[in-house]
Parts: sequence; structure tokens; C-alpha cells
Amino acid sequence: MPEPTAIAIDLFGIACDAGASRRGCVMGPEALRIAGLAQVLGDLGHAVDDRGDIPAPALADHALPWQSAAHRQATVLALATSSSQQARATLQEGRLPVFLGGDHSLSMGTLAGVAQHCAAIGRPLFVLWVDAHGDFNTPASSETGNVHGMPLALLCGEPDFGPAFDGPWRGAVDPRQVTVFGARSIDRPERQLLEDRGVNVIDMRQIDETGVVALMREVLARVEASNGHLHVSLDVDVVDPAIAPGAGTPVAGGLSFREAHLVMEMIHDSGTMGSLDIVELNPYLDQAGMSARLLVDLAASLFGRQIMPRQSLRMGVETSVQGI
Repeated sequence: MPEPTAIAIDLFGIACDAGASRRGCVMGPEALRIAGLAQVLGDLGHAVDDRGDIPAPALADHALPWQSAAHRQATVLALATSSSQQARATLQEGRLPVFLGGDHSLSMGTLAGVAQHCAAIGRPLFVLWVDAHGDFNTPASSETGNVHGMPLALLCGEPDFGPAFDGPWRGAVDPRQVTVFGARSIDRPERQLLEDRGVNVIDMRQIDETGVVALMREVLARVEASNGHLHVSLDVDVVDPAIAPGAGTPVAGGLSFREAHLVMEMIHDSGTMGSLDIVELNPYLDQAGMSARLLVDLAASLFGRQIMPRQSLRMGVETSVQGI
């Protein structure tokens, strides 16, 4: 079996659960390492450099993060500053950054850096938010106040964020070039915002009715037609919790094992992905590393693992047809 085209990949852990509703995904990066992420990608022929965890900031407020909402917010924003700088620097070096979470608030920083890079080289940025949730709440609409439910709204420029949230992430992404895939839990105010801003939301009913292939082809065709850079933000809770229990906000009825892999395989085949987040893995809630191993397998599909080479399959079909 021929190897996929070799890619220079940098792995960065963002060990933070300050934006989440439940503690535990601070252990996510290490769980993905233990599950063999770097080795699996290396076995596919890629040049993988694990750069360790982006250091957590030292804040003046010494209150425990889970006793101080202000401390938690400051932690998220400080890490966003570091991760945005790292994302841009890695892309400028011609390498593909993979950020290991950590809760989904980390995408504020990673996507801000990716957006800066794309703007600098004049390449359109598209975002594929593979998630059970829209993450399009604002401080005004959120029932919990947890920042991991808000990053996409901030990135798309919603105005309800105060000056504390100022930074390169504010309005970094065009909402019309965002697709939320696999949604099945969206709050009512959030739903209205998503519709008003033109975000493409593909929910589980659409997937059930139309199938993964047709929907993903439409999404990827837009990126390919524009020679765009695709940033994939993969939340473990997009997959059904029966096979991925290590999620802090599980929602029944998610993608099946094969649907999730097919999405990843199609992204790889399109050749459009230039950066990746893997988020919300909570090892404390997982069962014997089940979710971590699944995420590693999904990452392998994203980076070229195949059951059989696509060219071999096509040749086999053509040969069979000719023999009829």
C-alpha cells in the first residue's frame, strides 16, 4: 500500500479545562499521547514533532480557577494569546499544526493564528466545526457562562463580548465560511444567531436523510473551488457517546463509528486541511481509554490511513466492468 504524501506535523497540547462545564479535559493532551497519536501519524509516513504543552499562564489572581470565573476567563484568554502566536508561526514554517485539548475555548487562539496566516498569504479560510453543539452563544445568551460554548461566536465577530475579550480572535472568521457538522444540541438564541449570520449548520437530521457523503462533498467543494485553507475543529462529542463516553457534554444520537471515519477520510482525500484541533476529551469520564483511542484512529483517517488505496479500488472496479 503506498504511503500518503508526507506532511510535517507539529503537535501542541493545550491542557486547559477553564472554559468547560466539567473538569477533566485538562488531561486530554496526555491521554491522546498515551493512546499513541504521534506514533500512529509517524507510521503513516509523516514527520511528527510533539512540541509539548503550551505553558499555562501565571496569573496574579491566586484563587483556584474553579472558584473564580474571572480567573478562568483570564486563563482561557492568556492561553489563546500563546496558541494564536504558535499557530501562525508553525504555518509560516510550512508545517501543519495540530492542537490537542483541552476544552473548545482553545479554538479562539488557534483559529485566530490560522486566520492571521491566511490573511497574510491571501488565502481564504474555511472552518469545519465537527461538533454536537454550535458553540455560538455569547455572554448575553449563555445559560452557563462557560466559555467553551462561545468561541465560534467570538471568532465570527458577535458584539456581545466585552473589552476583556479583545484580541486577534474577535471577528477573525467569516461566518459564511463556517460549517457546523453533526449538530444536535443548539440553544434557541444560538440557533437564531447561526441563521442570521449565515453559518452552514448540518444537523443530524440532515445527515440521517441525505447521508455523510453528499453533504461533505458540498462542503469540501466550496473549499476546493476557492483554493481555501480548511481548519478542522474536531470535538469528541460529535460521535455518539456509546462509542465515545469521554465527553463532558455528551448528547445521544451522534455520528456512528463509520460515519465519523468517512468524514475524516473525505477531508483527507480533498487535500484541503491545513490545521486541526482535537478537543473536549475528558479522560476522567472515559472508559479504559475508549474515546482517546477513537480520536487517534479518526486522526489517522484524517492523515491518510486507508483500508485499501483508492486508486487500487478504482482500478479494480474498472477491470471488473471491462470483464463483463
